[in-house]
Amino acid sequence: MTTLNPVAVGATDETTDRPSRHRRSDLGVLLHQIRYEQLSFWRNPQAMIFTFVFPIAFIAIIGAVFGGGEASDFFYGRTGMQYYTATIAAVSVLGACYGQLAIALAARRQTGVLKRLHATPLPAWIYFAGLLAHCLMVSVIDVVLVVSVGALYDAPVPADWASVGVTLLLGSVCYCALGAAVASLVSNSEAAPAVVQFVQFPLVFISGSYFPIHSDTLNTLAGLLPVKPFNDALLSAFTTGDGLHWKQHGILLAWGVLGTLIAVRRFRWDPRPE
Repeated sequence: MTTLNPVAVGATDETTDRPSRHRRSDLGVLLHQIRYEQLSFWRNPQAMIFTFVFPIAFIAIIGAVFGGGEASDFFYGRTGMQYYTATIAAVSVLGACYGQLAIALAARRQTGVLKRLHATPLPAWIYFAGLLAHCLMVSVIDVVLVVSVGALYDAPVPADWASVGVTLLLGSVCYCALGAAVASLVSNSEAAPAVVQFVQFPLVFISGSYFPIHSDTLNTLAGLLPVKPFNDALLSAFTTGDGLHWKQHGILLAWGVLGTLIAVRRFRWDPRPE
């Protein structure tokens, strides 16, 4: 009979358990970081209210104007409420994952929060994963609120929830990466809102978020940028339910990779000297 070496067995068990304990520890720290970001958000009434009030108020106004309307060629064969429920949901995700994240990171760097955080044992990937999870949770709430208000004005609920989920995840990752990239490029927190809006507003308008664009040239150009593909994928998931849109998802993924590369190479934890 073969006998086992108790020392070897103990060493093997310890070696096997160490990665498991490490993974559990990382998961616990990540959950703690997500909880911290959520508490910070919900304890800031102004940020919380305006994050949710703007899309709700906008879709309510749209509902008062277009509620009960018929499908038309102007909205690509959809009703006004069908079109705007999807595009305003997309704008709310853009604001939560790109705009707010870029401004928050710039402000935290300027005030020294990131510098102190970087001096702790918290891994950078856990910090950014916590931010991403937080932004995704806020985005989901925004989308649910917009869909709920839209339903009050006879806008049908999304036809393909699986496609909505995939599109929302890819869009959130893409916009968070771009938000981190912009935060790494701005010189100070005072400049961050201006830089964010300088990029965001033109993209939102040429991508058909606030009104349909019927220019083939402009649509082709906007289709290569990160906002219109997200709008189109979410609009299709909301209204037609024709499955995943690989082209739009691929463009979002490409922009997310580009934003990640810029953020990794240029991100600074310390404030820039005046």
